Amino acid sequence: QLQLVESGGGLVQPGGSLRLSCAASGSTLAYLSIGWFRQAPGKEREGVSCISIRDDMTSYVNSVKGRFTISRDNAKNTVYLQMNSLKPEDTGVYYCAAVPGPKLGCSDRYVYWGQGTQVTVSS
Repeated sequence: QLQLVESGGGLVQPGGSLRLSCAASGSTLAYLSIGWFRQAPGKEREGVSCISIRDDMTSYVNSVKGRFTISRDNAKNTVYLQMNSLKPEDTGVYYCAAVPGPKLGCSDRYVYWGQGTQVTVSS
């Protein structure tokens, strides 16, 4: 059974950086598209960045374009989200999720979910 575990969250000042990791166990990520989602308190969950089976097939929500970078390392069975120039509006619980097959974008239904990691951007 596939399990996803997020790590790397924490408290950071505006303008700072964090790198989130999504480690998979029980199955390989090589045949899964992976998405990073976030949810702020009282707000709807939104897709932040998603990566398909192909490394060059990525997507980002407009608010993070140019600041966040998603990547995958199949040898380590891990997907990363590098977050630079963080803003208070980036605060929320970040989840990684997986869906079988080569998907593009974050619109498809993701069926495997991690437990999330808290990201707080505050002075």
